[in-house]
Amino acid sequence: MAGERPERNETPAERSDRNWAELLQELRVTQTGVQLLTAFLLSLPFQQRFSTITDAQRVVYLAVVLLSVAATGILIAPVAIHRAVFQRHEKPALVSLAAKLAVVGLLVLGAAVAGVVLLIFLVVVSPLGGAIAGGATALVLLVLWALIPLRARARSNPGTRRRSGPGGDT
Repeated sequence: MAGERPERNETPAERSDRNWAELLQELRVTQTGVQLLTAFLLSLPFQQRFSTITDAQRVVYLAVVLLSVAATGILIAPVAIHRAVFQRHEKPALVSLAAKLAVVGLLVLGAAVAGVVLLIFLVVVSPLGGAIAGGATALVLLVLWALIPLRARARSNPGTRRRSGPGGDT
């Protein structure tokens, strides 16, 4: 039938392995970005101009650093969890937990990116420019990373798709 997805001929263990590999590939993309962002933020205090920022800008900077470091930790956590449960036949639970951490990590990363834009515009333009640019960035990332994916998920036909257990299936 048109629009139906063919079933994969795989065991539950093979499905978990495939879902884990796909999730790791997604995490590799986000980890690189968040690590570069964190490195950039951690280098800022060592720049000459950093000493001229206002107390409010310093608070925004510190909040963004914490968000970026938190996103780094959350997005790398699945690797540590995998090490802890390696060869214990916990792959379905690992995939499910890692998928949830990936969503939370993206939310925190989005907040960090919007915060960086806010900080840059606060320093370079004005408080109003910072608020507008940071808010616009948050809105764009919300649309790209949450609303469009949720809409794509809603448009998929759940009646022709079998849920593959923890962690889902693509």
